[in-house]
Amino acid sequence: ANLTWPVFTGGKRLYASQIGKRMVDIAEVGKEETHALLQTELVQTYYALQLAERIQKVRKQTFQSLQQHYNHALKLEANGLITKAERLFAEVNLQESKREWEASKKEYEVAHQALCSLLNMEERNVEIHPITPLFVTDELPDEQYFKSLIPSTNYTINKLRLEESMAESQLKISKSAYLPTIAVFGKQTLYARNLPRNLMPRTLIGIGFTWNLFDGFNREADVRVSRLAKESVSLEKEKAENALEVLVQELYSKIQEAKDETSTLQTTIKMSEELLRIRRKSFEEGMATSTEVVDAEVMLSKVRIAMLLATYQFDVLLASLCSACGVPDLFWKLMKEQ
Repeated sequence: ANLTWPVFTGGKRLYASQIGKRMVDIAEVGKEETHALLQTELVQTYYALQLAERIQKVRKQTFQSLQQHYNHALKLEANGLITKAERLFAEVNLQESKREWEASKKEYEVAHQALCSLLNMEERNVEIHPITPLFVTDELPDEQYFKSLIPSTNYTINKLRLEESMAESQLKISKSAYLPTIAVFGKQTLYARNLPRNLMPRTLIGIGFTWNLFDGFNREADVRVSRLAKESVSLEKEKAENALEVLVQELYSKIQEAKDETSTLQTTIKMSEELLRIRRKSFEEGMATSTEVVDAEVMLSKVRIAMLLATYQFDVLLASLCSACGVPDLFWKLMKEQ
């Protein structure tokens, strides 16, 4: 029975153990990245349902307003106060508004099914009414703050950093081939017949080493390959950092554009509501045409929907930015502060 126990291998076992730990760490980072991506998808799908529901309400409200205006136009036409062309214009816009309302119902159903699918709900007919509103926050950190998070919290950079550590360990393993292998060995003869103990001892214990002095330059080749692999990972990490900085800058710029658009549209909505109020009153008094009232109704509807779309863009882009920087929970923090 022979037993050999290596006690020194040039660090191969230590570095191999470090590589194994780094592989576990990469799997953990991958799990966190998947969680962040699913969270971003949840935000996008949930707020898409919220957006569809709000748009449906706006379309319905516009249809009801145009229906009421059309009824007034019929009475005014019967009394000879407006022309047939004005009544037809109101009717055409009423039908178009109804079509858009029906289309918004279908869009709501599509968004509802998408959310049910993401939540893996077996019952797709269950009604889901999102209660968390679309929001725009003024507490958004500056762009440099998000860029500073990339080297420490971004999932891609963390993976590449771990791969770089693995490449460093692999390089050390390649270099350890130049060192000897020292091992403790033992031998126990379990059965020996007609062999005296003085010729063949029954038990042997000792220590020895193996040192390969020349292997045809294979060690040099392995070290060169390992060093090039490490440099390749380092370059890839540097390239990824630059690309992520550009991505953060692009997302942050789009977020600011959406935020500025919502600020502008808030003022536009107030002016459109006032314009509609004035034209309705003028129409009732015979000072405005039916066409002017319909135009004001349609304009107000478009502005309200544009406001909803801009707010939705702000929320989705913010979730994507937080996920790209490796801090997905920051989105929920900013949302709760509203």
